[in-house]
Amino acid sequence: EEEFKWLLQEEVHAVLRQLQDILKEASHRFALSTSGSGGAVKQENFVLSTSGTDQVKGVMTLQGDALCQADVNLKMPRNNQLLHFAFREDKQWKLQQIQDARNHVNQAIYLLINRDVNYQFKTGLEVLKLMDAVMLQLSRARNRLTTPATLTLPEIASSGLTKMFTPVLPPDILVNFYINLNKLCLTVYQLHVMQPSTTKNFKPAGGSVSHNPGAMFEFGSQRYEVSHVHKVECVVPWLNDALVFFTVSLQLCQQLKDKISVFSSYWNYRPY
Repeated sequence: EEEFKWLLQEEVHAVLRQLQDILKEASHRFALSTSGSGGAVKQENFVLSTSGTDQVKGVMTLQGDALCQADVNLKMPRNNQLLHFAFREDKQWKLQQIQDARNHVNQAIYLLINRDVNYQFKTGLEVLKLMDAVMLQLSRARNRLTTPATLTLPEIASSGLTKMFTPVLPPDILVNFYINLNKLCLTVYQLHVMQPSTTKNFKPAGGSVSHNPGAMFEFGSQRYEVSHVHKVECVVPWLNDALVFFTVSLQLCQQLKDKISVFSSYWNYRPY
């Protein structure tokens, strides 16, 4: 019984302090401090490329959760024509995945600092509930980075991203930026118009992170088919750091839950 009381009064708070430290580090990796007083967010340049192809090359400038500059070169496979597109100077593209992940981290920190060192945990169940709430926020933060949104081709076509570029993207080019784990990804779709006389059976594609050649869709009373797909990417080191912090934090939460459960059953304590 005394050991269980010590666990509730001492060790739980030690783990909470450790979690706060780790998650504040994670939050700083997102370039905005939890207090919001982090000053100007630095800009980082990334070269997007993939092995085995030079059809698409890009240089992106990332500032926290915003793509503030993008410079893309696209070599058209039909005639080797080189197309060049860049963000308009007055435009930035917010990466919702990074925004959401950061918000979930800060929510987890808020849950932890609400139980300061003077707070007395009365039962094991109280600790388990807190750990579950923190783990839920951390799982959501991790999932936002590891699970890009599935979009239909019409959703990509109508996205505000298509209006970001100068010169204006031609109607047979679609682009999509997203985060996948620790990588910033750009997918470029080249399209061809499906003629009314085509004998192909039109079957519109559903939602997907990345569509394949042959995918069909209708947009603006015109039917299109994806002819080529080019994907380039780069590793963003601080996203990798954040994912490691999430994993370590989730393990700490689970270890504390396991200790509480073992004590509760061993001493015939019920955590409620």
